[in-house]
Amino acid sequence: MNYTLNQLQIFLKIVQTKSVTKAAEELHLTQPAVSIQLKNFQDQFDIPLTEVVGRKIYITDFGLEIAEAAENIINQVYSINNKTLAYKGQLTGRLKISVVSTGKYVMPYFLSNFIKKNIGIELMMDVTNKSKVIESLENNEVDFALVSILPNKLNIEKLDLLNNKLFLVGSNNINQKKGTNNKEILENLPLIFREQGSGTRQIMENFIARNNISVFKKMELTSNEAVKQSILAGLGNSIMPLIGIKNEIHNNELKIISIKGLPIKTTWSLIWLKGKRHSPVSSAFLEYLKKEKDQIVKNNFSWYDQY
Repeated sequence: MNYTLNQLQIFLKIVQTKSVTKAAEELHLTQPAVSIQLKNFQDQFDIPLTEVVGRKIYITDFGLEIAEAAENIINQVYSINNKTLAYKGQLTGRLKISVVSTGKYVMPYFLSNFIKKNIGIELMMDVTNKSKVIESLENNEVDFALVSILPNKLNIEKLDLLNNKLFLVGSNNINQKKGTNNKEILENLPLIFREQGSGTRQIMENFIARNNISVFKKMELTSNEAVKQSILAGLGNSIMPLIGIKNEIHNNELKIISIKGLPIKTTWSLIWLKGKRHSPVSSAFLEYLKKEKDQIVKNNFSWYDQY
């Protein structure tokens, strides 16, 4: 047998995602490249690792055993690399963070210099909706989570990082009549919602309920980017975090629709389970943020203040 570490990593990712397409996305590879490596890996075994039924891939019992062995091998390789760096006095290990989908516009700025200064750290950042973020934190699967709405039923500690502002946003081609009130604006325009479990959807629904607004027509999309592209295409309007539409606002592609009660303001907070025993890596990251967060905000989010 002559399989490579790269093939082991690709096969393990396919097992974890149960999809060649998703594995390719997470590994930042093309789907054909992943398929070729999977075939080359499978050709080295007399027993099938996977089977395809319809368009869905299934992992055989033998494939699951190989995946478990592959994970152990990969972990040992990481351990060797970490021991080398640790011997040189460098910080090593994994930093695991779960981030709500709009938080992808926030978290990288608070990670960048820390990761650059500590090359022995392996970052694992999962970007998903609020309900899944809270679930991963509750199950102690991550060190930290980034949210804009704090969970009610979880005992946590937090570090506030940045203000969050949500506005009603529409295409720049929409003309708003002077004197139009809140209900007329929101009841006459098609509204685009995020999926159930999204923090942005929760904020939007609370605002609509508080103002007794009847939604004339609505759509539901599963990502902030999909909502943004739909607004650009003129399909409707939405209440969106300002942080995710900086370029479109500056380029006059989207506009903020003035409405009483907006913006809604929340806070981007890094949270963790109360009493959690932090690893050396997560402890170092927390101390770094406490010291540097104000400067990070000043350097990267000063544009925020004009809205």
